[in-house]
Amino acid sequence: MNKRTIELSGHIIDSLALPKTMDIIMDMGGDFDILEFDVGKRKSDISRAKILVSANDPKLLNNILNELTGLGASIAELKDAELIKAPKDKVAPEGFYSTSNLKTHVLNNSNWLVVEDIEMDCVIAIDEDNKKAYCKPILDIKEGESIVVGNDGIKVTPLQRSRGKKGTFEFMNSEVSSEKPLMSIVDNIASEIKEIKERGGKIAIVGGPAIVHTGSANMLADLIKSGYIDVILAGNALATHDIEGAIYGTSLGVDLESGEIVSHGHTHHMRAINKINNSGSIKDAVLDGTLKKGIMYECVKNDVPFILAGSIRDDGPLPDTITDISKSQKLMREYAQEVDMVIMIATMLHSIAVGNLLPAHVKTVCVDINPATATKLSDRGSSQAVSIVTDIGAFLPVLYESLNK
Repeated sequence: MNKRTIELSGHIIDSLALPKTMDIIMDMGGDFDILEFDVGKRKSDISRAKILVSANDPKLLNNILNELTGLGASIAELKDAELIKAPKDKVAPEGFYSTSNLKTHVLNNSNWLVVEDIEMDCVIAIDEDNKKAYCKPILDIKEGESIVVGNDGIKVTPLQRSRGKKGTFEFMNSEVSSEKPLMSIVDNIASEIKEIKERGGKIAIVGGPAIVHTGSANMLADLIKSGYIDVILAGNALATHDIEGAIYGTSLGVDLESGEIVSHGHTHHMRAINKINNSGSIKDAVLDGTLKKGIMYECVKNDVPFILAGSIRDDGPLPDTITDISKSQKLMREYAQEVDMVIMIATMLHSIAVGNLLPAHVKTVCVDINPATATKLSDRGSSQAVSIVTDIGAFLPVLYESLNK
């Protein structure tokens, strides 16, 4: 009873899905036998493997299967997913299936249902009346909902590694490093941005205050004005220092033109918040003439939505900052399902937070001078991210120039 047969299909050799499967089984204390292995010979051919996984006890076997589903392994025996009703609001049944950010199907009444709004670390709820499957965070579970438990009837489609010419955004296992050709990577990103916009796609910026500190706010503002950016996902700090720069010409009290410390400049960000509070909101400050330029100004003038998620560290905060984290996460979740690309710039916590909400097919660029940001993002499961280790003051000007060639 402590054995199950799994199947792998796709470019399982090139993407390392097969050796990773073997490593996981052995590292977790299980064993395996390869029952069938059909290797694709041409670049367009896929490979298939059928593997018998065994363990000393059912609990260990189930833990191994949980790990393998994230690589795209599916249980060979076709069996409907097991459903158990949620016992109360915000509580899933024990043994619930925890999702990845990869495209997922669930077998219900002999029909494969695609799981809508997929993201990692959620549950799968089944609407049996409408024959639909939904990805839901635990916070949104309602008593009596049918929740998937176990690994039966689950099929995950991993990102496939191209066997042709390698592109900037293909699924890759390259290490995070500053020793990469910045110019060519940024040119490829700019080309991808243009292609996305030409087909009506959407692009989000996840930004930190270093965009302003490095003097790059005007370039991001111009990208918003030019129609390249469709939504800003950030915190109180980006907006605060952008407004400080627009009104006082400083960021953290440092003159953005000369780089010199301004007398009493350390109070400017609080004075900027006070001015916005007096107007009522960022939009009102634009309308009454208090705010005349900058990132937030261009968002208002060009109807680009922005979500400012608050934290315990915030000064003020600005009246537009959402201090209810559940509310801000829900709003970010909605935009995460709509975008085609996300560019994360100099903000570790917001990058990881948004990365957790993104489906794996969303092209993701993580730009930070700290390699740990990109590493942590990847460790959390956002393996589709292209990481650029560089100063923001170098990246945004190069991107801006490339987009305006």
